[in-house]
Amino acid sequence: MTFDNPTLWWLIAGFLVIAELLSGTFYLLMLSIGAAAGALAAYAGADVTWQIVIASCVGGVAVVAWHYKQRHAPRLAAHTDSLDVGETVSVDAWDSQGTTSVKYRGAQWAALCASGATPEPGLHRIADVVGSRLVLEKI
Repeated sequence: MTFDNPTLWWLIAGFLVIAELLSGTFYLLMLSIGAAAGALAAYAGADVTWQIVIASCVGGVAVVAWHYKQRHAPRLAAHTDSLDVGETVSVDAWDSQGTTSVKYRGAQWAALCASGATPEPGLHRIADVVGSRLVLEKI
């Protein structure tokens, strides 16, 4: 069984996608983009040497771009990812360890008092979310 050049490039791209799914990195996915570019070059009638050059350049640039994006992506604080920060809840009572249970978004949530704050009943603002627990500050 023989394959033409575009088919070989598509098989290489597919193999790289499967390998990426098994490894969990995006670098192999970037190389598969290069293989797809090689397939398109083959469809365009480019010589095998140019197919390899185009696939290598596109894959290499994609890998470098992905690496640069990962290195220079802005690092956000963990609490900024939560839409719950800033919302208010009502605390009826605190236990001796500075924890409580509050009703929020239709469910019971474990909550703890922010460090340095005195646990008092009343309205509190969600200052952070740590795991599945709310960190509360008195308003």
